[in-house]
Amino acid sequence: MNGLRRTSVCAAAVSAAVLSVVAPSATAAPAQIQSQPDSTQVNRPFERLIVGYKPGTAEASSDSAASDDARSKGKSVHRRMASGAVVVDLGAKTTNADNTIQAFKNDPKVAYVEPDLLMQPFADPNDTDYSRQWDLFEATAGMNVPSAWSSTTGSGVTVAVIDTGYVAHSDLADRVVAGYDFVSDAARARDNNGRDSNPADQGDWAARGECGTDANGNPVPAQDSSSSWHGTHVAGTISASTNNGKGIAGIAYDAKIQPLRVLAKCGGATSDIADAITWASGGTVTGVPANQTPAKVINMSLGGKSSCSTTYQNAINGAINRGSTIVVAAGNSNDNASLYTPANCSGVITVAASSREGNRTFYSNYGTRIDIAAPGGETRRGTDTPGTITTPENGIWSTLNAGTTVPGAENYKPYQGTSMAAPHVAGLAALLVAKKPSLTPAQVKDLIKTNARPLPGTCSGGCGAGLADAAKTVAALDTTPPPSGGLENTTDVAIVDLGTVTSSISSTVTGNASATTKVGVDIVHSYRGDLVIDLIAPDGTAYRLKNSSSSDSADNVVATYTVNASSEVAAGTWKLRVQDVYSGDTGYINAWNLTLR
Repeated sequence: MNGLRRTSVCAAAVSAAVLSVVAPSATAAPAQIQSQPDSTQVNRPFERLIVGYKPGTAEASSDSAASDDARSKGKSVHRRMASGAVVVDLGAKTTNADNTIQAFKNDPKVAYVEPDLLMQPFADPNDTDYSRQWDLFEATAGMNVPSAWSSTTGSGVTVAVIDTGYVAHSDLADRVVAGYDFVSDAARARDNNGRDSNPADQGDWAARGECGTDANGNPVPAQDSSSSWHGTHVAGTISASTNNGKGIAGIAYDAKIQPLRVLAKCGGATSDIADAITWASGGTVTGVPANQTPAKVINMSLGGKSSCSTTYQNAINGAINRGSTIVVAAGNSNDNASLYTPANCSGVITVAASSREGNRTFYSNYGTRIDIAAPGGETRRGTDTPGTITTPENGIWSTLNAGTTVPGAENYKPYQGTSMAAPHVAGLAALLVAKKPSLTPAQVKDLIKTNARPLPGTCSGGCGAGLADAAKTVAALDTTPPPSGGLENTTDVAIVDLGTVTSSISSTVTGNASATTKVGVDIVHSYRGDLVIDLIAPDGTAYRLKNSSSSDSADNVVATYTVNASSEVAAGTWKLRVQDVYSGDTGYINAWNLTLR
């Protein structure tokens, strides 16, 4: 793309008051391609890589060229993803593929390379009717759901549950629309084929060590595990049939559930999950029929310890741009959520779990990456023996199945986990979109956060805006405009070579902006090191988001920046200013969003 870097800057394009430019070297080397995440940080086995080739290369569009390239590195191509990246077989399970990763990183045709990690459901499957659903109605730490039902019940909204699939349950049968099985590995899928149109949960049981060993040589799983029927439990919280004289009540009980199977024996591959996100939101996935009922809300109660990969972020950005709100579980490791993906990806709503007393649960992840807390339950206390069920009355009751391996009789049981908290927020998102279909994902997120109430208990480490409140959030649609004021601009703006462009967002938010104002940026550009990016407040104050760099030769800017804008009045016109300070490359502002508090 850019061999020799430019050595001059057009003065008319740069304001000295806001930009300090370091003259680039005429022979600056391209930035090193990053592997996200670094496989040295992975402690679970994986057997494939995801390789993204730079636009314009033969490998980016030609399957034969990609196959030849993989073969030259001693590997083979498994398939091509919806994003255009290819999935490369390593030939065996491993926790360290550094030599192969480095071979791809050293290839100038490659934009990124990362392990195709297996994600796990965020719940404790070992931890079992409306009167039990404290999480919906109890005054102390319930989510105040019944008071919202007079206004909206989720009718007309499809919620995609990207999970283990769906096992037949009479309390969900009339809520389910056609989904898809995205598990591409026939052995893990247990249905004797790869991807197909049947998202039935075949069971995710596994024998001790059946999924390999971790980096320390310990068997995965550490002991025999039964099938979790995890996706069915999640789906019940969102949209179980209500007022039907049996079982439980769903939060958005007139919404439809679209089961997408990505988790099977040993977990789910990042590449399969990313394609499911794309398809759920109405995007195109090669070899998969078009989604006839795209989801306005996507629930992902899954994840693993890793940075947010390019693969995930690209899929998430596409889904959000198509209008889908994505809700993600924070994780169950009593750790910082910023270390877990996709909870740490930009644009999603990351949900921590609260207890019946209103505390952060003993297992829930925490931190600044949390957007909101919702009931996740505790089927045992943190000091009780793991795997025991000592306080089932404090768990989240939902639809399940009694089969320990293959499906058996339907039943209801309590689970605990951020997996159980996320569907509470997905259900609330469905209530909002049903009431006002024009809401953008940014507005849904802002509504939920702005109308939260303080956790009645304690939360060490950070639980976002507080406890989600369904009635207050739904009522806000009748009394005020969306709190973000529509803080998103998806109109393309061409970036002028050696010039400056802006894109504006008008805010009606009252009071001052936050000390942690979020600026989400999605810029398509063939050499992002050319770009200087600033947020311009209504009074003209500039907040630097990104400096130029002569050595950053990667494509595109997809990032969320945090700005201390607490001295700024939130109402008014905010601008994203993009300056191109070198010649020779082009691009455009694809979209950007603003969360002022």
